Amino acid sequence: MCGILGSINLDFDHQLLNQIKHRGPDDSGINKFILTDHAVTLAQRRLSILDLSPAGHQPMVSSCGGFAIIFNGEIYNHEELRNTLGNNISFKGHSDTESILYYLIDNGIDGVKDFNGIFSFAFLDIKFMKLYLSRDPFGVKPLYYFHGSNTLMFSSEIRPIKSIVKAKILDKDALSCLLRLRYNPAPDTLYLGIKKVHPGHILEVDLNSEKFSFFEKPYFNLKLPQIIIPNKEDEVTLYGQYFEKAIQRQLLSDVPIGILLSGGVDSAMVAAIAQKYSNSPLKAFTIGFEGDHYEDEILDAGVTADYLGLEHHFKKITFDDFLSIFKKCAEIVEEPLATTSIIPMYYLSELASKHVKVVLTGQGADEPLGGYPKYKSELILDRIPLSFQKALKLILSGFSFKNEKLNRGVSALGLSDELLRFLSTYEIFSNSEIGELIGHQDSTSLKRIQYFYKLLNCETKSHSVEKMMALDTRMNLADDLLNYTDKITMNFALECRVPILDLDLVNFIESLPYQSKLSLTQGKIIHKKYAEVLLPDEIINRKKKGFASPTNHWFKYESTRIKEILLNKNTLFAEVFNQKKVAEIIIQHEIGFPREKQIFLLLGVYYFLENFNS
Repeated sequence: MCGILGSINLDFDHQLLNQIKHRGPDDSGINKFILTDHAVTLAQRRLSILDLSPAGHQPMVSSCGGFAIIFNGEIYNHEELRNTLGNNISFKGHSDTESILYYLIDNGIDGVKDFNGIFSFAFLDIKFMKLYLSRDPFGVKPLYYFHGSNTLMFSSEIRPIKSIVKAKILDKDALSCLLRLRYNPAPDTLYLGIKKVHPGHILEVDLNSEKFSFFEKPYFNLKLPQIIIPNKEDEVTLYGQYFEKAIQRQLLSDVPIGILLSGGVDSAMVAAIAQKYSNSPLKAFTIGFEGDHYEDEILDAGVTADYLGLEHHFKKITFDDFLSIFKKCAEIVEEPLATTSIIPMYYLSELASKHVKVVLTGQGADEPLGGYPKYKSELILDRIPLSFQKALKLILSGFSFKNEKLNRGVSALGLSDELLRFLSTYEIFSNSEIGELIGHQDSTSLKRIQYFYKLLNCETKSHSVEKMMALDTRMNLADDLLNYTDKITMNFALECRVPILDLDLVNFIESLPYQSKLSLTQGKIIHKKYAEVLLPDEIINRKKKGFASPTNHWFKYESTRIKEILLNKNTLFAEVFNQKKVAEIIIQHEIGFPREKQIFLLLGVYYFLENFNS
């Protein structure tokens, strides 16, 4: 695990590399490779998880001198891959970096499709003058790049790129897309010219000419396994085998591992299997909130920890804690989001990093397994005639409900184009609101959804809900939840693993009919059926709280402090945003119409713009 940094025809030193030192405080290295017309610099900051010896040092160069790699992440099946290479290679250590270096030499860059893990890497083929940048199938690990005049720079984080290329132009198209979707899908960032590699893609750079060329291509295997399952009982048993194997595989580490434990079933299931393979009580970590807040999960998590025999550590935070760290979180995450759990994740990561170097989390279950209410809504809409939907929408469109999910459901009524319906379901701000806020409407979101819709062959899927779940698993997860989780945990030199996104497990899940995953009344059906083997009913069937902050309460009763920030006229935010419209949104929340996600996103953009010219 490390942070990677590299360039073509751009010089940098350890001072620049140390901008991502938090991602890897244990070791560092910079190598410069002179090719015919280009100089390629590869650099890394290492967090030692596997093979703590110097044999795991990066950049790593092959024994023949013809190949080099820098790698960020973990490859959980690297020992299996290493075993396919025969006995003609003399390995110096047991790191996954060394395994995948020689696996790529032996199999070519297409060998990346065999990697089961979380990763971004740069692989240099010196003989054939090619540089490859790649990112894992679900985008757990970030990878950014900037292409200038005969130069290219890439990094695990935006900050080193920004400091050297002086990116100072705000991309208004990306900003409007962010306001629509709540996150910026690849390849865009708010900095014009700074891009990110799509999840499951390779950026191939050809260095054979004076003016190098590059293109991006997908690599993930869309052919799902053909599994014959005689009955539902066997289906659940097989799911359990894949699930347990995923957890067991991701316990691979030469340092202690802990658990990020919420009050929900997903992290409890991960913890149950992890504890099964541990010789001592695993450390579990939970964040809650001072006061009487529904979102506080400490008591629920404590019940789980007691049942599983975990060593439970927890901390409570206040609204003052929330506001005091917002600016810092905006700097860490680098891209504004409407997800309120960013703040508790900061304190959770800080807590866990005092005890362990690696944590497991229950993230990633809801998208492939149908855990969100919007998936049930899609099933309901499919059963209502379109003509009736249109008539109902006509009646209800004049009302604004004090329930965000209901408002989104109404906006999705009567839309026969399923991509427009998906977009309506996703949107945080409507396009007309975006126009009022920044004078620039969104024209990008639909294109980004269409890209993955086509790539995932969604038109061949039997039901629209399967299409929505497949899109969410590759888009929303990568550039929202997984993005902030990686940035914040790595800020504390803490590796966060997401075993429910194990490649084999997700392939199995997506091979199942959607009826095995959700119905009009249930979500994550097969997941919870297997949970019955591991956990008591009181843990499995608790009401879902989600990992969130009590921002609905705070933004209503502490709105004066929010106004002091967002309605300050002497800011770049005030130059970009219509403050009259911003004030209207805050007032709507004060009088009971839920706008917490919108306000949180506006705060994120505010602090992003504060850092924009630095």
